[in-house]
Amino acid sequence: MKNITELFGSMVFGDDVMRQKLPKDIYKALKKTMLQGTHLELDVANVVAGVMKEWAVERGATHFTHWFQPMTGITAEKHDSFISPCGNGKIIMEFSGSELVRGEPDASSFPSGGLRATFEARGYTVWDTTSYAFIKDGTLCIPTAFCSYSGEALDKKTPLLRSMEAVNRQALRILRLFGNTTAQRVVSQVGPEQEYFLIDKQMFLQRPDLIYTGRTLFGARPPKGQELDDHYFGSIKPRVSAFMKELDQELWKLGVCAKTKHNEVAPAQHEIAPVYGTANIATDHNQLAMETMKVVADKHGLACLLHEKPFAGVNGSGKHNNWSISTDTGINLLEPGKTPHENAQFLLFLVAVIKAVDDYQDLIRISAASSGNDHRLGANEAPPAVISMFLGEELTEILETLEAKDNYHEKEQNQMEIGVTALPHFAKDTTDRNRTSPFAFTGNKFEFRMLGSAFSIAGPNIVLNTIVAETLRQLADRLENAEDFTADLAHMIRKYFREHKRIVFNGNNYSDEWLSEAAKRGLSNLKTTVDALPQFVCEKSIDLFTAHGVFAESEIHSRYEILMESYCKTIHIEALTMVDMVKGDIIPACVDYQSDLANLLSQKKVCGEYDTGMEEQLLANISKLSSCMIKKLKTLENAILDSKETREIYEQAAFYRDRVFAAMSELRLIVDELETFAPKKHWPFPTYAKLLYSVI
Repeated sequence: MKNITELFGSMVFGDDVMRQKLPKDIYKALKKTMLQGTHLELDVANVVAGVMKEWAVERGATHFTHWFQPMTGITAEKHDSFISPCGNGKIIMEFSGSELVRGEPDASSFPSGGLRATFEARGYTVWDTTSYAFIKDGTLCIPTAFCSYSGEALDKKTPLLRSMEAVNRQALRILRLFGNTTAQRVVSQVGPEQEYFLIDKQMFLQRPDLIYTGRTLFGARPPKGQELDDHYFGSIKPRVSAFMKELDQELWKLGVCAKTKHNEVAPAQHEIAPVYGTANIATDHNQLAMETMKVVADKHGLACLLHEKPFAGVNGSGKHNNWSISTDTGINLLEPGKTPHENAQFLLFLVAVIKAVDDYQDLIRISAASSGNDHRLGANEAPPAVISMFLGEELTEILETLEAKDNYHEKEQNQMEIGVTALPHFAKDTTDRNRTSPFAFTGNKFEFRMLGSAFSIAGPNIVLNTIVAETLRQLADRLENAEDFTADLAHMIRKYFREHKRIVFNGNNYSDEWLSEAAKRGLSNLKTTVDALPQFVCEKSIDLFTAHGVFAESEIHSRYEILMESYCKTIHIEALTMVDMVKGDIIPACVDYQSDLANLLSQKKVCGEYDTGMEEQLLANISKLSSCMIKKLKTLENAILDSKETREIYEQAAFYRDRVFAAMSELRLIVDELETFAPKKHWPFPTYAKLLYSVI
């Protein structure tokens, strides 16, 4: 194997490759487009395409594709070969600038939320020059945006790029007020921590619910779960370690800075985390990581589960979105420095985020909304649906002191005393960390912890970038016209904290007491996706996104329709899968077991044995539970039939939440109880115990 420095980025048409292979004038023109957003001329694109093709062919590529991120939540790609006939039965390898810059997939085949009619098929993919092309599975992949024939965004990348531009514009206005004339761009930076489960592939293939829905729809609790906390950060098993090693190597080839790997809390649960990057590239890389995890897992006879709650009763999987904003000169605007109470620029950006989160808490909640994540939020592994912020004792005290116009007394940094002289002393952080907060300040960034593991991080970062851009706009409008900048600056910091400190909570977000306290503070509690999504199309949200050019109003309504429809379809598929599993597998298993018990009873009586109490009790229990299961199954089938009635999209989603999902939950209770009575030879599916402890 190559050493890591040679391996890293070896399949990426990155800056070093471009500088080395492109003519100097072409390289400069392309970099100008990448950094300043200037138009890319076709003659430049033709040269880049030719060089890119030669580089890709040298590495075994035979095809190219425009790699994009439609509203399905996964990536899409249509492959075309480089070959072109040249007569006499011969071919040449060609790739033009127009093929590089633009593609034309069928837009009517992707979710559009009413933006495109079925017969209106034309859509365009457009090269995103800010994200480097790469080779995956013998194909040159060109990251692209995806839009309709009429120009509306049909993907997640386009509005993300728009939101990055929005926060850039407003943050630069603030920096200029502080005399910073060197920074030319402000970029949002993201580092997503990705949780996932690994189970044996053969057992995965025996579970229709995992195959069709990504989660187990039935399953009794195993004798041992996560009670002992012995899996978290535990020694990594050899089979998992081999998977992780190959995953790192494959991601490094693609330029993904995979950094951290470890066991998570639940059995069979793990985590991978990259180094920070710009929001756009981090989003591309996270999508690549999720794709690669599944491919590598399959090579090792494993199945990688990315659903937010694949197993009931144990921790689900999240994706922690670490977010900050930095200048192109390398200054993190959320870095407090050694004396944050004297760092007015940091405090201004901090209170801007506080105000943004408080003003638009519903939008932040929406960005973490899905049917899968509804299973996870509010359980012991994730925050409730209430948005709050953790600042820590030091920052909270600084802001409270400023609010009161008192002088802040800087605290000494204590040395950590462990009580063992042989261990080195080190400086103790001034503030502890809070792992229960949905939006926690962690030193120089905010960690948004509500996301589900299967999410694209584009949506949450679109929201974060846009709401912070709006607050910075309001600040810049005020401060640019200030007669006394210093006095007005101090006033705005105090004002924003005073008016929005209700969103700050440094305690235990998992406690029932916090939910009561949050209600007193007037914080919203949108418990389910159906509760949350209507806030996306309210006047306040539409005004925000349209004002900053992130979404057109039609694009907002289309996404609302897509998200609501996805919620309904997901639960519908789960319900049908449940019915299929019960009818095709569980009922026959119960009949077989009851037949065995009845035959045993009959044999005992023929032989004159009268001690048949156990068999009779078991048969009675199984019969009673089976009868109850049939009734609950009928209730679910009726709910599925009723779901076909025509309803407005919100009413349809509410029906699936209140009727269909409720019927699914009742059926599951009975089936899970049946599983505890049935012998292993009769139960048709691998149990939780086998699934969670299958990888050794």
